[in-house]
Formats: sequence, structure tokens, C-alpha cells
Amino acid sequence: MALAYLFASDDAEVVGIASTAGNVPAQQVCCNNLGLLDLCRMPDIPVSKGSEQPVDSPLRTAEDTHGPEGLGYAKLPVSERQLTGHGAAEAWVCAAHRYPGELLAIAVGPLTNLALALRLEPGLPKLLRRLVIMGGAFDYRGNTTPVAEWNMSVDPEAAAEVFTGWNTAWADNPPAHLPIVLGLNLTEHIAMTPALLNRLAAEAGAISVAMSVSDDRGTRSVSANPLIAVLEDAMRFYFEFHFDQGEGYLAHLHDPLAAAVALDPDIVTCRAATVDVELTGTLTRGMTIADWSNRWGRETNALVGVDVDPGTFFDRFIARVGAFARGLDG
Repeated sequence: MALAYLFASDDAEVVGIASTAGNVPAQQVCCNNLGLLDLCRMPDIPVSKGSEQPVDSPLRTAEDTHGPEGLGYAKLPVSERQLTGHGAAEAWVCAAHRYPGELLAIAVGPLTNLALALRLEPGLPKLLRRLVIMGGAFDYRGNTTPVAEWNMSVDPEAAAEVFTGWNTAWADNPPAHLPIVLGLNLTEHIAMTPALLNRLAAEAGAISVAMSVSDDRGTRSVSANPLIAVLEDAMRFYFEFHFDQGEGYLAHLHDPLAAAVALDPDIVTCRAATVDVELTGTLTRGMTIADWSNRWGRETNALVGVDVDPGTFFDRFIARVGAFARGLDG
């Protein structure tokens, strides 16, 4: 859904996609990205395969949350497009050098590939125009452990490297810009519901039947619009997961918010802080800590999202993706 938002945005040109292991293994993420490009009739945007495992721990995946292929009940076309000949870390560096000072970078999975990119090019932060990270939970419960969010929990060492490496890149000078970090405390306000999903289908001019918690599990979309059908089939699985967790028949759109903020940071209110990630705590590994009071005496390294207007986000998401989906009919 984040990629669909970017494809649908006239103010964005997608110049590369890094496939990150986390929800499902990296190779499956590659297949999903290539298939989505076909479905959306996009040009040959480079897709690169990321590391198959975190920097210092075994990979954990989340098929229970996102389905065996990471797409819920949705199926994408099998693409004949090819991956780039280089990995995702190299893709980060190549894109940053190709578009110095222009690149809006978005990380919506574990930060493995971004950490590896920083190892290749420690000056990467200086080459970016903006970085948005979806991850963490600030003064808020976790969704993987009581205190840790999924992306940070899968590869906390990589996350710690990124937050440390940001300030290191600027040497003795203050950072010219800080990464925007969107944690669960913010993204869980972006709750997709059957009514909102039905609004999206209507905006696309697509026939659709509003979902209900009383529907049979796995009921497939009846929409003839290819993108709406995929989004509805993906969201139904996600609705069911959240319902089983006691959160209601809804789905938190963490990643699409990050895409929207990359294009327009004013969508959210942020607060500057020094952020670090717990690596050794028996109960707190993967927890993100924001030093709001500067107890550590260290330079700030992040802008942490603290407030968002869901209505503004959904109005924009539905308008853009609905119009884009309408153009895929026929």
C-alpha cells in the first residue's frame, strides 16, 4: 500500500526499491515487488534483493500477521522482470550518489540494508534529502514484545548502527537534517477500516462489497479493478489478524504513513530527541528509547513523530490511490 501511494503521487518518482527480509524472507519480498510493478503497469524501476538475515541474529518472519507470501490473501502476477545485479545496500548508495541532495529515502522494514549501506558509505546521510523510518515505539507498548516494535525487534543491531551512524556522518558539525522516525505510538492512529476501504474502491470507480467481521474467513474480493482487488484481499487478512488480537476489525497502515510523510513531513508533528535501541536487556531487547530530557548528554539524532491527523492522511491516500487504480481499469 505504501508503494501504491508512491506510484500514485505526481510529486514522487520512485527510482529504486530495496527488498528487505522481515515480514517474509527477502526472496519473497522481491517477488512481491516485481509483481506489484507489473500489476501497476510501472516502468522498469530497479528492484534489489536485500540481506537474507539481520546483521547479527537469525531472521524471524511474520507470516501469521501478513500471510505466507506477505500479502494476506492477495495474489500478484508472476513477473518476468529481473532484479538488479547488486544488493539492496549497494542500491541505497548508488541511488544516493546518483541523486545527491534529492533522494527521499524510506525504510519501512528492519534496518538491515540501511545499516549495511552505511558501512559501505558512512557519508550516506549527507547525500540524502530526507530519511523516514517506520519503526519503534516511543513511550508506548510494543507489538512484538511488551516494549519492542517488529522492525526494530527483528534487527536491533542494525537500528542501533543507523541511529549512531547518523551523527557520525556529520563529524563535528550539527546534522543538516535528522531522520523522521514514526513509531507505533503514531502509526497505530492510522487505522484502515472496511468503510475506508470501501471509500477507496468507490474513488476508483470499482464495484466492491464492504467487508464485515461476520464474513467467512478468506472471502475474496469481487472487484474487477486489479489493484483494488489486491488491496482488499491483502487487507482482509490483516483485518482478521487485528481482530484476533483483540484490536477490532481494522488494520494499522504503518508503511503508507511513512510514504506520505516522506513526500510531505507536515502531515505529522515531530519532536527532536536522541534515540537509541536496547541490545542486551533480557526483557527489553529491541526497545527504542528517546532521551527527551537529554540525560545522556548526546546530540539529537531523530525527529520522533508524536501527533498525526488520520483524516488528512486518509483523504490524501484515498484520492491518490483511488485515481491511480481507476487508471488501471481496462
